[in-house]
Amino acid sequence: MNQLTIMGHLGADPEVRFTSSGQKVTTLRVAENQKRGGKDETLWWRITIWGDQFDKLVSYLKKGSAIIVTGEMSKPEIYNDRDGKPQISLNMTAYHIAFSPFGRTEKQPQEEPAMAGQSSGMSGFGGDQGQQHHYHKGGYDQSHMSQGQGPTSYNEPSDDEIPF
Repeated sequence: MNQLTIMGHLGADPEVRFTSSGQKVTTLRVAENQKRGGKDETLWWRITIWGDQFDKLVSYLKKGSAIIVTGEMSKPEIYNDRDGKPQISLNMTAYHIAFSPFGRTEKQPQEEPAMAGQSSGMSGFGGDQGQQHHYHKGGYDQSHMSQGQGPTSYNEPSDDEIPF
């Protein structure tokens, strides 16, 4: 398995489709910015989410959302764009998705009071969520952290900001 973690911004709202057998497939387009040789370069990733494992998180994702995705990369596809230039399509099947604590967008959508702080937090989401404050696959478990303990982070949400 070739596990990879990327951080970037959504280039479009999530797209939800269903296979002919009825299985849910959500696609995310993620722009990952890199500097190579002193110039900026953007890599575009097509992230595939099978089933409903990230439905709660996906409902908060919008174009411009900063996210971190871990998953398995599939073989890159080469195609020609509208101008005839060769392009590479990078594809990944997501195992873990989290909001990024970095790269907040300039324009934040108006949030409902129950959702305040959701898009700026380091909330990790993975697979099935059974209990409140239970994260796995790389998220943090805030239930074990009390006031003044644990690692200090300027982007870590307070207990009052977490909507669940």
